[in-house]
Amino acid sequence: MRKLFTSLVLAAACITSQAVIAGPQVEFKTTLGNFVVELDDVKAPKTTANFLNYVKSGFYNGTIFHRVIDGFMIQGGGFTPDLNQKSTNSPVVSEAQNGLRNNRYTIAMARTSDPDSATSQFFINVNDNVALDFPNAMGNGYTVFGKVISGTQTIDTIRKVPTMVAPAPRMGRMADVPSKTVTIESATLLK
Repeated sequence: MRKLFTSLVLAAACITSQAVIAGPQVEFKTTLGNFVVELDDVKAPKTTANFLNYVKSGFYNGTIFHRVIDGFMIQGGGFTPDLNQKSTNSPVVSEAQNGLRNNRYTIAMARTSDPDSATSQFFINVNDNVALDFPNAMGNGYTVFGKVISGTQTIDTIRKVPTMVAPAPRMGRMADVPSKTVTIESATLLK
């Protein structure tokens, strides 16, 4: 009886500690299905706060996945369906040294060659992308700040959409654009 009681107490403690560790969750509804990401506000607090600011403001609603490379990643959060880039807030400082890895189904911030240039755009790794981890060949890396916890089938559907080179206003042409528009209908904070 004592062993059963001890086992129940340990199981309850594990469940409780997992609930405490769980970070904010955001549900994305897209034209190809839904998925939920859980954010790591402990290891990537500034990045998570930045991302949630965009979510809460409705910024992502109506944006598209504008760059899809099967076997690598799907990128969204910055362009309208007509490939106009949305105005963003100031960049967030890189937190790529947080120990999180660019593994399959993790979410990370997109940026320019400047490590501290991430604003609204994010990508979801569809493979283990070790070359994006800190420190990479350029000495920096890409900040991972969460993972997909449900709806991986939606991510897999998006990554398989055929792509093309498309004309983009103010940018000339953009490669790896889905030939079928994949729209983020909404991004909603669940908890």
